[in-house]
Formats: sequence, structure tokens, C-alpha cells
Amino acid sequence: MKLCYNLLICSVLIVPVACQQTEEKADAYGNFEAVETIVSAEATGALQQFTVEEGQSLTAGQGVGRIDTEQLMLRKAQLLASEQAVRSRTPDVAAQLSAYDQQIAVQQQQLKTLQREKERAQNLLDAGAAPAKQLDDIVAQMDLVQRQIALIRQQRVAQASALGTQRSGTSAEQAPLAEQVKQIDDQISKAAVINPAAGVVTVKYVEPGEVVAFGKALYKIAALDNITLRAYVSGDQLVNVKTGQQVKVFVDAPDDQLKPYDGTVTWISAKAEFTPKIIQTKDERVNLVYALKIRVKNDGSLKIGMPGEVKFR
Repeated sequence: MKLCYNLLICSVLIVPVACQQTEEKADAYGNFEAVETIVSAEATGALQQFTVEEGQSLTAGQGVGRIDTEQLMLRKAQLLASEQAVRSRTPDVAAQLSAYDQQIAVQQQQLKTLQREKERAQNLLDAGAAPAKQLDDIVAQMDLVQRQIALIRQQRVAQASALGTQRSGTSAEQAPLAEQVKQIDDQISKAAVINPAAGVVTVKYVEPGEVVAFGKALYKIAALDNITLRAYVSGDQLVNVKTGQQVKVFVDAPDDQLKPYDGTVTWISAKAEFTPKIIQTKDERVNLVYALKIRVKNDGSLKIGMPGEVKFR
């Protein structure tokens, strides 16, 4: 009987000691989250190369894989051949019009020669040494040459118009082919899987050799250098917190200890919401609270989904 009494006394004494070791209640509770980016395929084909592993740190702009582009290359070659065929039908306007220019030059040179003969014939006629018919014949030849020059010029204008129309037609055929080549080049460039942002790979969805389609998720990456604690406060606590405020963040540590971190309040919701079920007890879930985000410098120990608590003072 005495032994039982001593045990009862010990159990009673233990309770106050345990209460004394209880930590001071935090001002807010929440869970850590990070900006996660799902990197998806921008081309369709077999994943020829893929060097991503979960937990791997990647830099922005780092190449991590490549999708098969053989069909795209064949399509590009076909388009280039079609473009070359259309280009070969494009007339050389300058070369074809140069023949008319040469004919006009010859006629103009002949006209100059006739002009000199006309002047000599006129002098002979004035001196009475030549008949008037000689001068008339030269004038008639000059008129004929001038009409020929005019006719060649008209033919040149007509030919230039026809060649311009033909050139416009081939250019119209060539333009869409050139744009399709640009489109294929863009698709080929997007077959390379480029990591868009620095961070740590959290989830890997595919393996090398798999056939992927445009838009298929390849992996998920998160920036963990600075991690965010999304916590919740009641309306009467809003007076104690503001954007830019420095706060203390705590996470669980071994031996029932709490590990402290410095945090900065970066955002406070302007709209109330019901307390998330993962944060409070069943009785408190119906309370309206305000969400806030606290940025914390991660030393590598903080993980996405880890619970944390905040003290404003």
C-alpha cells in the first residue's frame, strides 16, 4: 500500500514539471512551400537524352535533354527543295531587259551616225554639190530608226511588266515555304530540353527513351534557396504584423527542441478564409483567418510541406 502511494505522489509531481517545459505558444502556424515549376516537352518524339535526377540542382538555361528531331529534319529538307524549285522559276528581270537596252543603244548609235550624215548632206546641198533626194533619204532613215527605238522601248515596258508579274507569282509561292522552314527551325530548337529556372528537381516524370508529346510534363523543379512559410493569423493579430516585418520562424528539432530561423513577411492576404484543416484542431477549423507568407533563407534543412510556427515578437 505504501508503494502505491509513493507512485501516486511521483505521478502528481511529474505533471507540473512537464508543464514547465512546454514552449510558449506561437503566434501563427503553417507549412513551408516553394515556387515549383513543371517543365514540359515542347516537341513530340522519343526522348533521346535526359539527364535529370530527383534532388539534382540545376541552373537556369542548363540543357538537360533532347527529343528526336529526325522527322523534323526530313520535313525541313523537303521544304528547302521545294523552295529551291520555286526560286529556279523566278525570272532574272535585269538580264532579260538588258537585251532591249542593248538594242536601244545600237539604234541610238545608228541615229547619231545618220545625224552626222544629214549635216554633211545639208552642207553639200547648200553648196549645190548634192541632190535634195540624198538629204530626204537620210531624214527618212532617221525617222525609221526613231520609230524602231520607240517600239523597242514599248516592248521593254511590256516585258518588264510581264516579268514583274511572274516574279511576284514565284515570290508568293516562295514566301510560305520560307515561313514553314522558320517554323520547322523553331520546332527543332524546342526539341532541346532547357531548364528554365535555377532550383532543385523535386519530381521526375519520364525516363530516357520514352516517347513524349507536346505539353507532357518531364520534371518539376523548385527554388529552395529561399523557401516560404504560409502561415495563418486571426483578425485580431493583424495589428501585430505587416509586410516587411522581421519575425522568428521555428521548426521541430531533435530532443523536443525548436530550431529558429529569421524570416521576413512578404505578403498578407486581404481576404479572410477558413482555417486549413492541417493547421488547427477540429474546433478551430471554422475560424476565419488571414494567410501570410514569410520568406526564410534555407540552410538545406527546410523542405516543402514541413510544418513551422511563427512568433512576431
